[in-house]
Amino acid sequence: MSAALVKELRERTGLGLLECKKALAAAGGDVEVAIEELRKSSGMKAAKKAGRTAADGVVSMRITADGTSGVIGEVNSETDFVARDENFLGFVNQVMDAAVAAQTDDVTAIAGGDVETSRQALVQKIGENISVRRIATRSTDSGAVGGYVHGNSRIAVLVELEGGDAELAKDVAMHVAAVNPAVVSPGDMPAELLQKEREIFTAQAADSGKPPEIVEKMIEGRVRKYLSENSLTEQAFVKDPDTTVGKLVSAAGARVVGFTRFEVGEGIEVEKVDFAAEVAAQLGN
Repeated sequence: MSAALVKELRERTGLGLLECKKALAAAGGDVEVAIEELRKSSGMKAAKKAGRTAADGVVSMRITADGTSGVIGEVNSETDFVARDENFLGFVNQVMDAAVAAQTDDVTAIAGGDVETSRQALVQKIGENISVRRIATRSTDSGAVGGYVHGNSRIAVLVELEGGDAELAKDVAMHVAAVNPAVVSPGDMPAELLQKEREIFTAQAADSGKPPEIVEKMIEGRVRKYLSENSLTEQAFVKDPDTTVGKLVSAAGARVVGFTRFEVGEGIEVEKVDFAAEVAAQLGN
């Protein structure tokens, strides 16, 4: 078993070296299979995602003055240094202006023409690759759209409400930025994902030695807990843990239609380079 695979499994699970080696051996070297089996056998929570923040750049947001539509976008650079450069941020503003004008989620619709000309000029000037990665829009005729940008433009969220107002939508967006729910409500959870979690809970409960009827109750209880922890409307509101997001919104006569959350670099994988080993190889060591 390669040391690189063992290292990756340890980093993603936090488990010991020997346990990771055994799990990889049993899984035939497949890290994802090893993680799933470890969760079944040890009760370990979900592992860290590989390559979650492998790229740099910023996210940005625009909300219309009447609070009925908004757009968020992500523009990537290779380093944080460039992501803070005035020229780069000026380009991001140009991208967002184009996105507002186009009102589309299709990034190719705005990444050509003048935007592409500016991108190429910026690449030549700063010496780093720059890319317009994604755009998302939300609008409503019967409610409000609000948003929130967190930290050093690392996370942006748009929330669409039926009823309510932009300020309520902004509060919900702040919660989404902080907690990162998977879906709006339990009924929105993908059946495939829920089935996989149920299988893991079943394997964990089976090892308890309890009677079948108790095991079934344990499984259902864990499924309900999983849904409540990962559904926006069931989560305790970050600004007032005594109420849930669902109750907060309902009290205002509103309903969460949907949300979009962008985090810089999520899901982008880049090759991890061991510079010491690379130099040693070039020197013939």
